[in-house]
Amino acid sequence: MFKNILLASDGSEYAIRACEKATYLAKHNPESKVIVLYVVDAATSRADVTKSYSSSDLDQSRKAKLEITERKLIEAGINYEVVVLHGDPGPTIVKYANENNVDLCVIGSRGLNRLQEMVLGSVSHKVAKRVECPVMIVK
Repeated sequence: MFKNILLASDGSEYAIRACEKATYLAKHNPESKVIVLYVVDAATSRADVTKSYSSSDLDQSRKAKLEITERKLIEAGINYEVVVLHGDPGPTIVKYANENNVDLCVIGSRGLNRLQEMVLGSVSHKVAKRVECPVMIVK
């Protein structure tokens, strides 16, 4: 089954649903680990910096976006880790998945970026096309 499950998350409603599916899959294999990948893109980074007064405020703001995800994983007793990277979300997720022995990538069909939501969710579409492992897109 799936041992290393990559959960791409931005804290959105769709990412929470994706977390529920990743949790369900991980529960069925005691050796599973969920890697929660949060990618900070340039637009998000600029917005975060203008709202924050210090780097600790910035870290807290980013952690808050993953709070529900982490709580769900802890409650389910799932082994997980959080990875925060900077870059363009689609290519960054693909690069991480392809370079880190990921068995499955779970991603929401839409994210927080309203501008890129026009078709399937530009990030989920890029990931599905380019990642080398199976991809589960959650609606």
